[in-house]
Amino acid sequence: MRDDVDRILDQWAAERPDLDTSPMGIIGRISRLSRSLSRSIGATLARHGLQPDEFDVLATLRRSGPPYQLTPTQLRGSMMITSATMTHRLDKLDQRGLISRRPDPSDRRGLLIGLTADGRSLVDRALDDHVENEHRLLAGLSPGDREQLASLLRRLVVAGEPAEGEGAAPPP
Repeated sequence: MRDDVDRILDQWAAERPDLDTSPMGIIGRISRLSRSLSRSIGATLARHGLQPDEFDVLATLRRSGPPYQLTPTQLRGSMMITSATMTHRLDKLDQRGLISRRPDPSDRRGLLIGLTADGRSLVDRALDDHVENEHRLLAGLSPGDREQLASLLRRLVVAGEPAEGEGAAPPP
């Protein structure tokens, strides 16, 4: 089975036989797959009136366990986004009644962000469809293939993450 990336690699092999372009095959396929997955996930979440970034916040709160609340700093750390981005996301979700903001009793300057009943209900419904969609997206792989792919991708992610105290990894 061949794909468009194989055609690109063949063209480079003809034009630059001196160059090992094999990484382009992996990175190109990951890039194309990422775009395709993002479209599918976005469409699934849109059926629930959610953007992926909104789902990310709600799902982070939901998976944190009862009482389904975190500080903004804990949320940001889990999602690796800036403070301004977090504030914008929280404002949108608060306006829709999906989260609550209340003072943190253990830190009088802090806030706790929690799921409302509506937020929990919505994220649970969206999560059911999201996971079903992900199963569908991976249907072409056997359970063993999935495990192998997850392991290989984990190795790439870990290898690309900066060591503690270091900046971001350099671009490829």
